[in-house]
Amino acid sequence: MPLVSEFFGIKIYMYWSEHFPEHFHAEYGSFKALVSIKDAVVLKGALPGKQLKLVLAWCEIHQDELLQNWISAQKNGNIQRIEPLR
Repeated sequence: MPLVSEFFGIKIYMYWSEHFPEHFHAEYGSFKALVSIKDAVVLKGALPGKQLKLVLAWCEIHQDELLQNWISAQKNGNIQRIEPLR
């Protein structure tokens, strides 16, 4: 599972052969969530409040890059790293 970004102990992954809707996986410790790229909402799972706010803010900031990764992943499996929050 390719690592897309990592910040404040949160890891963001995207699978190359995933199903719709467009989403990514966020992990923080034992917490895991699937996050919609277009809507910046949790589709499945959960993260602690502070980390969830960070992930959703990061998603909104990098929505275009995430969507490009999704399209690229569907076509040829290539996923690019995306700048973390600092």
